[in-house]
Amino acid sequence: MLKNLKDLTLEDMKVKRLTLKKEYMDLRFKTVVGHVENPLKKRELRRDIARLNTIIHEYAIGIRKV
Repeated sequence: MLKNLKDLTLEDMKVKRLTLKKEYMDLRFKTVVGHVENPLKKRELRRDIARLNTIIHEYAIGIRKV
């Protein structure tokens, strides 16, 4: 889903991570209620958040440079 992560700045990645987390939480609540159109979207969001976390952590420890 997120193909152009390397093009984003560090701040953009942090903002994107927050929006994906909010979207993931909304989707989790919808699954409890039972009104989910695409149940695989939850997996995609979780993996995209993990990808962003990995890249942000790489910046933090110095593997990637700003």
